[in-house]
Amino acid sequence: MGEERDTEEPLGVPGTPGGYRERASRLAGAVLWARTAVPSDRPVLPDGCTDLIWSEGRLLVAGPDTGPHLPEGIVPGTRYVGLRFAPGQGPAVFGVPARELRDQRVPLADLWPAARVRELTGRLAAAGAPDGGGVGRVLEETAGARLQDATTPGDLIAAVAAALARGRPVAEVARSVGLGERRLHRLSLDAFGYGPKTLTRVLRLVRALDLARSGMPGAQVAACAGYADQAHLAREVKSLAGAPMGVLLAPG
Repeated sequence: MGEERDTEEPLGVPGTPGGYRERASRLAGAVLWARTAVPSDRPVLPDGCTDLIWSEGRLLVAGPDTGPHLPEGIVPGTRYVGLRFAPGQGPAVFGVPARELRDQRVPLADLWPAARVRELTGRLAAAGAPDGGGVGRVLEETAGARLQDATTPGDLIAAVAAALARGRPVAEVARSVGLGERRLHRLSLDAFGYGPKTLTRVLRLVRALDLARSGMPGAQVAACAGYADQAHLAREVKSLAGAPMGVLLAPG
C-alpha cells in the first residue's frame, strides 16, 4: 500500500480549454490528473474512486459516486489538479470511512485539523502553477505519508476490489479473503462507500466505457465486460451514468 513510483513529469501543457490530462501517480494504483473547466463540462461518472482536489487555493475531497455528478457554479477556465485514489485507498488518506463521503464533495478542512490543512495549503500555494509537477508532487507526498501511517488492511481491500472488478460472485470473494458475506459488506461500505454488489456494477461500467471508447462494437463490449447481453449493458449504463452510451461517447 502506498508504494511510490518514480514518475514526476508534469501533466502537460496548461490552459487547453476543457483539456484533461492524467498520468500514473507515484502512489501505486492512484492517478494524478489536471483539467480546465469549460461551459460544457460533462458529469463525472461513478468509478469507485475518491479524489483529493486542489483548485483556486482550496482543497476538496470528492467521495465515491453512485450516479453522475455535475458540479454546480463552476467558472469556465478554473484549473484543477487532483489525485484520484484506487478504490478503497482514499479512506486511509482522509481518515473517515468512504460511506461518509458517498456522493459528497466536502472541504478537506471538514475532515482534517485546521492547522494541518493550512500547512498543506501553504505548501501547495508555494508549489507553482497547478498544471506543472510541483502541485502533484505535494499531493502525492502528503497522501503517501498518510498511507504509510494507515492501520487499515490495504492488501485485503485491494484484493477485494480486484476480485470484484473481475466479476467474481460476492460469496466467492468473501471466501477467498477469509470473510463472511456480512463482514465483507461492512468492509466494503467503509472502504469503497457502497456494498460489494454496487462496486461490482460500478467497476463493470468503467470497463465497459473503456472498451466502448476504444471503438469496440456494443455487443462485444457487453460480452467482454460481463453483461448478460447488450440490452443489459444499456440499462446499466443509463442507470449508473444517467445517459445512453451514445451520448456518453459523443465528441465535445
